Amino acid sequence: MNIRIGQGYDVHAFGDGDHVMLGGVRVPHDRGVVAHSDGDVVIHALCDAMLGALALGDIGQHFPPSDARWKDADSRAFLRHCLALANERGWRLGNADITVVCERPKVGPHAQGMRATLAQDLQVAVDDISIKATTSEQLGFTGRREGIAAMAVCLLVRS
Repeated sequence: MNIRIGQGYDVHAFGDGDHVMLGGVRVPHDRGVVAHSDGDVVIHALCDAMLGALALGDIGQHFPPSDARWKDADSRAFLRHCLALANERGWRLGNADITVVCERPKVGPHAQGMRATLAQDLQVAVDDISIKATTSEQLGFTGRREGIAAMAVCLLVRS
């Protein structure tokens, strides 16, 4: 086949801080996230989608939280690594569709910046990256504002 599809999911609890990283963009917020790296749920979900499409496991296998090298790491490096793995195997990103699930912070004002950052790192057009957001209608951990989640789907195509 000349295409592969992958899906990914990530979640982080809120903790101390004054911002969250989403899609490589620093988004002001009254909380941070509890994470080993920068806790960027958008990039982590997208990495898992890409790794899944490549049948190469998950982000935790490539960047284990037990490894001190990844403490406070910029998740954009993870994304560029996943792209390199795809390229080495003859694949490139066709498109990605990402949904952020949270009550706060508001994602909409930052979506274009996230799209541009991800497109740059993935060497695709901005139109190949979709960022959406939804709430969980005050249900569950995201509804109680205890954390944030993201889901991603990607299409890889033969280079």
